[in-house]
Amino acid sequence: MKAEAADRVVVDTNVWISAALSTEGAPARLVLRVLKHGLPVFSPATFSELETRLWKPKFDRYLSMEQRQRLLHDLNGAAHWVSLPMESPSWSRDADDEKFIQTALSASAPWLVTGDRDLLDVPVLPGFTILTPAVALSLPEFCGVG
Repeated sequence: MKAEAADRVVVDTNVWISAALSTEGAPARLVLRVLKHGLPVFSPATFSELETRLWKPKFDRYLSMEQRQRLLHDLNGAAHWVSLPMESPSWSRDADDEKFIQTALSASAPWLVTGDRDLLDVPVLPGFTILTPAVALSLPEFCGVG
């Protein structure tokens, strides 16, 4: 089944990792909803950031190598993939966050979910909303639910 553009969601690395570390809480519930009712969106840059962060030794005591490999494999297969433009305007005060904004714009995704204050403080941009996992879960229209 092909998801509509309205069901596309860019999920920031911090939310994916929080959900992997704890099956309770808003990040885990958000990820479950996206995987069940929506379509996670990645660009090579956003997936690379997730991959790089997941392999950090600080997560060794929480996630086995097999769990991390399975997570990356499953997300790679479940994702809607987009390419990013070579040049684009900057919106975030943290240049490293621009890839998430560009991914959402490239995918026509209406949602960018993050816990990153630099992204949450970006002025309103036409076409999508930047919100926390808790706020996303409170919206009946999020991911085709409601």
